[in-house]
Amino acid sequence: MRTGRLRSVHPVLWAGWAALAAGAVLCVLGWYGVSGERYAERQLPYLASCTIPGAALIIAGAILLTHARGALAAARVEELHSLLVAAEPADAEDPDGAAAMPLAVSGDLLMVPGGTLWHRADCPLVAGKVEAVPVDAKLLAGGELGPCPICDPAEDTD
Repeated sequence: MRTGRLRSVHPVLWAGWAALAAGAVLCVLGWYGVSGERYAERQLPYLASCTIPGAALIIAGAILLTHARGALAAARVEELHSLLVAAEPADAEDPDGAAAMPLAVSGDLLMVPGGTLWHRADCPLVAGKVEAVPVDAKLLAGGELGPCPICDPAEDTD
């Protein structure tokens, strides 16, 4: 799937870069022609034949590059999605049901200063963080901290 999508994106990228280069060359030629003429009526043909089409090519090239980059990003997202969908669920590998066990079972509650959640001490979100401190009872009683949805310490306190 990836190679088919990328094959359709690369020509658009090349066309965008070619349009930008051609537009820049036309603008330079138009500028050179205009700079060599003293009277405005002699400058107009250079504007009409070089500078205006050059600016249009630069705009078209920018649009093509933007479209191609977006399509490339979409192709990568589709590839990642297909990898996620193709992955086997963890339950299929573990017939004992150990995957249904909670992630954290410690009774000690921790928080990160400035955070909005409180966690069990062995929660993967705070495990190994030196800035994690024991939960302040005032913050807990005031409702400023909520339970972590990963380790769900609310089960112990209810």
